[in-house]
Amino acid sequence: MEHEEHQQKRKEMASDSKQHVVMFPWLAFGHMIPYLELSKFIAQKGHVVSFVSTPRNIDRLPKLPPDLAPLINLVKLPLPRLDGLPENAEATMDVRSDYILKKAFDGLQTDLTRFLETSVPDWIIYDFAPHWLPPIAARLNISSAMFIIINAWFLCFLGPPSVIIHGSDPRTEPEHFTVPPSWVPFPTKVSYRPHEINWIIGAAKQNVSGISDAYRLGLVSVGSDVIMVRHCEECEPEWLDLLQELYRKPVIPVGLMPPTVQDGVDDKTAITEWLDQQNTGAVVYVALGSEVRLSQQDLTELALGLELSQLPFLWVLRKPPGSNESDSVDLPEGFVERTKEGLMLGRPLIMLPFLVDQGLNARVFEGKKVGIEIPRDEGDGSFTRNSVAESVRLVMVEEEGKTYRDNAKEMKAVFGDKDRQDRYIESFIEYLENHRRLKKD
Repeated sequence: MEHEEHQQKRKEMASDSKQHVVMFPWLAFGHMIPYLELSKFIAQKGHVVSFVSTPRNIDRLPKLPPDLAPLINLVKLPLPRLDGLPENAEATMDVRSDYILKKAFDGLQTDLTRFLETSVPDWIIYDFAPHWLPPIAARLNISSAMFIIINAWFLCFLGPPSVIIHGSDPRTEPEHFTVPPSWVPFPTKVSYRPHEINWIIGAAKQNVSGISDAYRLGLVSVGSDVIMVRHCEECEPEWLDLLQELYRKPVIPVGLMPPTVQDGVDDKTAITEWLDQQNTGAVVYVALGSEVRLSQQDLTELALGLELSQLPFLWVLRKPPGSNESDSVDLPEGFVERTKEGLMLGRPLIMLPFLVDQGLNARVFEGKKVGIEIPRDEGDGSFTRNSVAESVRLVMVEEEGKTYRDNAKEMKAVFGDKDRQDRYIESFIEYLENHRRLKKD
């Protein structure tokens, strides 16, 4: 472990009013980046942060701002090697299935416990996965928080911890998940489509890690002192109230955490030069997330649908998780030549959900009329190039889509208000400062 030299620095800089916070995210960059952003906010207030992950993941993180680097200690814990885990695989983007990665992640328990025993932090903030960690934090008298990077309605849809842990979910048939659960007391359309249900059924089953994802989440939530959610009161406040009722402990929204941008970075690239040539609000930004693995058919239909819309677009197209050099998902023949510089990389939403909470998010935002879902077959979830093109044109240029464009501009007052989001961070840090456990002599 590479933290000894930082410990002395921490002791020199810390005072009675300063705190040491340990951050321990799940091994997915969609989780690690928000945890790193939260680490920066904590460090900006003069507190010391130890960001704990595996060596290769830490080496792949964005560089820390020079003024915060002395306060953020990047702690590298070696990931145990297991049969079935590819060499150098330390994140979900490195594997086809993350179950074996969860088993390796559980192997970090000994080294992390040793680090906590020697560093004696005030807080540890962790993700849904380390079901074994809350009892360790309690034994060491460390205040603990589960920080969930997804919206409150997702946790509410899963139900109270007792349902998650004990498998007592009254929804025993797949079709039960296509309607809102009985414990939601207000009208909502938050539910899954039939083609989205398989993952939630699988999450409740034991996997090769030896424990189900649902059980992990349940134990972590029950054992934490507080639940922290990447959410804000202005966006569906009733879900935050319900979450606190279901979990019977404090629920602290940390805001939407828009990413920080370093000053002085020269971003004048071919992409920005191309964007400068486009009309304001005319470019479609296409990004499906780092975990989505598109089938060849889905990729083909999406590509041809974008082309068929005849609108300029930027597409963040990544290699599928766990892919190697021999794997390929090919764009339609001649697509690059026909679309030229349009194939690159980010207003109203055109939603094509694939994983976990994406379907629920799509129902919420469609209900707010800030975007639409691309129509899909209810059975197998397939979609066509025509449905892609029609959805894109409706939201972007047609008169029928003006409502979505206007509502999206109104939402910018929440999502784009940095001062408003900063206030959530201020309240979150005040909570850390005022609710840490008193250390025993």
